[in-house]
Amino acid sequence: MKNIRERKIQLFQQKNKDKARLLISCPDQPGIVAAVSKFLYEHGANILQSDQYSEDPEGGGLFFMRIEFTLPNLIGQEEKLEKDFEPIGKQFKMDWRFAYAYHIKKMAIFVSKQDHCLMELLWQWQAGDLVTDIALVISNHPDLGPTVEQFGIPFYHIPVTKETKREAEQKQLKLLEEYNIDVSVLARYMQILSPEFVAQQPLRIINIHHSFLPAFIGARPYERAYERGVKIIGATSHYVTDDLDEGPIIEQDVQRVSHSHTAEDLKRIGRSVERSVLARAVVWHLEDRIIPYKNKTVVFN
Repeated sequence: MKNIRERKIQLFQQKNKDKARLLISCPDQPGIVAAVSKFLYEHGANILQSDQYSEDPEGGGLFFMRIEFTLPNLIGQEEKLEKDFEPIGKQFKMDWRFAYAYHIKKMAIFVSKQDHCLMELLWQWQAGDLVTDIALVISNHPDLGPTVEQFGIPFYHIPVTKETKREAEQKQLKLLEEYNIDVSVLARYMQILSPEFVAQQPLRIINIHHSFLPAFIGARPYERAYERGVKIIGATSHYVTDDLDEGPIIEQDVQRVSHSHTAEDLKRIGRSVERSVLARAVVWHLEDRIIPYKNKTVVFN
């Protein structure tokens, strides 16, 4: 199974060996698109997709841009490409970065007992729709170990109690460092991460909250939604920050419900929404489609 996983990564890398993305945020001003397009043309790149967003089209706001391009024999040219771009970045006061698609991001998945979000990610990875290396799965319960290992992915059971939380997080962080993890996904991981843990992966932890935030923050949102008599339920995927369930939102979706649905019905319907919302958010992160700013995100999808 490990060989299957390795071959999948090699296939992803080969398919994307000449592809890269350029993400930009800067003060809005004339000439940005022209300067970037000219730069890529002069370096022999072919633009596949270009997306822009201006926070304030009348001027004075921020400008965001994502360009996906191919460049023959890209591997080995990265340092020169970035050095050559520096004058443009300084000219327009840009916050910018190149992301190389052949760098397959390493992912850690955190899960508790519920498997619906985990399985959606594993199925999409198996189908080739989730271009990542799922390096390991960490859980505070042993239940899903056999399922994960069927995919050839290491599974680590690290119990968490109030008394052992600090020690457990240290073990988890050591694993993330050992596997050189780029992004962690909380696939219904029913634990609140400490500020110390979050600080180790700023804007690189993606959570799924089983509510349409900002409504019903915290625990038992479906029960509270039922008690409130809501007519829609939803799910929210967001980056994790020190403020519980208040990090920058990446994706949301809803499903209509009625007075005839019980709290258990809401949970069942909600699981379907959760799995699709989380999967989309993870794909967009892996494809470098998200630019966080303030406590919001620009998502080019």
